[in-house]
Amino acid sequence: KIYRIKMSDTTDNNTDNNNNTNTNNKTFITFITGNRNKLEEVRSILKTNQEDTHYSIKALDIDLPEVQGEPEYVIQEKCKSASLQLNGPIIVEDTSLCFNALGGLPGPYIKWFMKKIGLDGLNKLLLGYEDKTIEAKCIFAYQENRDSQIHYFTGITKGTLVEPRGNMNFGWDPVFLPEGYNKTYGEMDNETKNSISHRFKALQLLKEFLNIE
Repeated sequence: KIYRIKMSDTTDNNTDNNNNTNTNNKTFITFITGNRNKLEEVRSILKTNQEDTHYSIKALDIDLPEVQGEPEYVIQEKCKSASLQLNGPIIVEDTSLCFNALGGLPGPYIKWFMKKIGLDGLNKLLLGYEDKTIEAKCIFAYQENRDSQIHYFTGITKGTLVEPRGNMNFGWDPVFLPEGYNKTYGEMDNETKNSISHRFKALQLLKEFLNIE
């Protein structure tokens, strides 16, 4: 296979690519993503932009093979593929949006559903169902190097599918109403969303694993 690799313009210029450290002696973890919003959200939750942390997050945009299967299998294969291209500390994410009425679909294929049918199309999928409950699921995989064990961190937030509300620039956030709240992800400020989201829950587990205070 041919992989397209593109360094994000958010990468720190002080990086030493040979040892994954910079001039401040921080260890770089490469987040496999081309999505600036996700990168900034991960940095914010992990607090790696603070001077007293030992880690820094940079981004690398890689086209990975499309894998079909359950989310746990998808993230495993994505991490293996990424580590073939980059032998250093990496994190890979896979996000699913699961409609309970549809037995968990779209699940890990939500990105492709969004591209084909958009936010309005997602709502139409459940027109014939009373059950509008959904789950947002995020799995992060962390691997120190290509020969080391892959570690998995899963976060789930339950909610309800609603008509689009709020910021329309971040995926399906406008149609996800978290359980116990009256605002969608799209209507929430970053601080509130980052304190309850599926991504936050998964990253909290990763923070504990990396001993980030």
